[in-house]
Amino acid sequence: MALIKRSLSLHGHRTSLALEPEFWDVVDGFVASERRSLAGLIAEIDDNRDPDDPLSSAVRVWALKRVKTSAMN
Repeated sequence: MALIKRSLSLHGHRTSLALEPEFWDVVDGFVASERRSLAGLIAEIDDNRDPDDPLSSAVRVWALKRVKTSAMN
């Protein structure tokens, strides 16, 4: 599956994030349901990740945890 790359502003600078479509689906669904901005969510994930972990990995783990939590409810 090809990665989808999106550009956004993160803490005042432009960056891009590439994820598989399935992960973007989880992120987009959360952003829409919570009426949040994509940049705001990614900034929150960025702020809480280990600096040694890539941002894309942190977003994938966040999405996996979100799906697991939803499945348990």
